[in-house]
Amino acid sequence: MSGAKPVILDVDTGVDDALAILLAVRHPALDVRAITCTGGNAPLAQVVTNTLRVLDAAGAGPTPVAAGAHRPLLEAPQHAAAIHGSDGLADLGLPDSGRTPEPVHAVELLRRALADSEEPLTIISLAPLTNIALLLRTHPEVIDRIERVVMMGGAVGTGNATAAAEFNVWHDPEAAAIVLGAGLDVLMYGLEPFYCVGVSHDDVRRLLAAEGAAPRLAGALLTHLIGIDATEERVADDRVAIGDAGAVCAAIDPAPLVTRVAPVEVALAPGATRGQTIVDLRTMVGADISAARDALPATVVLDVDSEPYRRLFLDALLGP
Repeated sequence: MSGAKPVILDVDTGVDDALAILLAVRHPALDVRAITCTGGNAPLAQVVTNTLRVLDAAGAGPTPVAAGAHRPLLEAPQHAAAIHGSDGLADLGLPDSGRTPEPVHAVELLRRALADSEEPLTIISLAPLTNIALLLRTHPEVIDRIERVVMMGGAVGTGNATAAAEFNVWHDPEAAAIVLGAGLDVLMYGLEPFYCVGVSHDDVRRLLAAEGAAPRLAGALLTHLIGIDATEERVADDRVAIGDAGAVCAAIDPAPLVTRVAPVEVALAPGATRGQTIVDLRTMVGADISAARDALPATVVLDVDSEPYRRLFLDALLGP
């Protein structure tokens, strides 16, 4: 893995997390040092089971996996079986894995991976940010070992968990506020690019027909998402979004991204806006008088050229 970017994945493995794991462990540009799990799309124990099964399908080498937070910092967990299936992986019935998780909490695995690395690591967060917030609060000494946080979460505009809030941030808004307020280099890959990057239905058929467990699993998961899109009448063209896998693409190659550095604040008050990411894109005279300008800046993805990421994803699964 000489020259590969060392990364840690933090996941709540449902369907699109699985696509992201398949991409991350198969792409030569990334060196996945560890995977940490939190409850989110599915309960924590199921997330760990799913992660180990996906690593098997990916043909991954020994990759340490640890269970972390089973619930948000303050509230009860809210899972997403309606999207991801009762087992979080589209109820495909994947075989049990012979892998076993590490006998430590995810926060400890994060700490060790960061402390033991000769170079700072990038954390690719595809889940509610509970594990990362706990790490920052309990081990602030490792903050300078974090190169960047690539965060799949938030939205500039409309949410999906609510009208205002994206699921990962809405699930644990206090954790998101801690991470965004820690002074880290954060790339916020929110709902705008999440739904932009996709593959065609023909691409999905190619994956299903390919040799190897990894592309066939990707094809089956994407077929499930095509069915969800049809049920929700969200089909605009012959495409299906790869979701979290797009955030992994962003960690590999940020060139296709259109970004702005802007203050980002998380709405924490109860009510309709709880979990909203308030991205301050104002540039007009008077914009500096608002208290929101005190929020720390993040690099916010506003748009993406999706075709390079489509090719990147398919090349990793099918070969160039």
